[in-house]
Amino acid sequence: MSVKSDRWIKRMARTHAMIRPFCDHLIKTGISYGLSSYGYDIRVANEFKIFTNVNSEIVDPKRFSTNSFVDVKAKTVLIPPNSFALARSVEYFKIPRDVITICLGKSTYARCGIIVNVTPFEPEWEGHATLEISNTTPLPAKIYANEGLAQIIFLGADEICETSYKDRGGKYQGQKFITLPRAR
Repeated sequence: MSVKSDRWIKRMARTHAMIRPFCDHLIKTGISYGLSSYGYDIRVANEFKIFTNVNSEIVDPKRFSTNSFVDVKAKTVLIPPNSFALARSVEYFKIPRDVITICLGKSTYARCGIIVNVTPFEPEWEGHATLEISNTTPLPAKIYANEGLAQIIFLGADEICETSYKDRGGKYQGQKFITLPRAR
């Protein structure tokens, strides 16, 4: 495995539509997004599902209740103390068969106690990423839509995988909206 550079990311974005929309440089207005040296800083869209305990639901990944969330569409959103929100990336991804990615939260948010769950984008996965944003603080936390939230690191394999996410018929393949847990 090797980390892919900005040149590789730029080439793959242009020739294989790996990231759409694609920004070929870092936009430093607000919380930065776009192409960086060895990754791509993604933006969070303006659609959020804020976790709430108002209905006293049990958090069960096999039977996750939609009653556990309040839907919000806004330029900014407040995540309650010690809670979380789901959101989606602005960017749509098509990951090559010989690449896996790691999605990590940006340090600007991490320094405020706001954590983006670490997650991979597997070989041949495609879609808008559903992002989990945790507020680890005892205070409400503000998130800004259409600004940077996480960074994607691309890792190239020494050989092509035998079975990709697409081959397996992955349950999150092609997602266009915030997608709740799906257990089979």
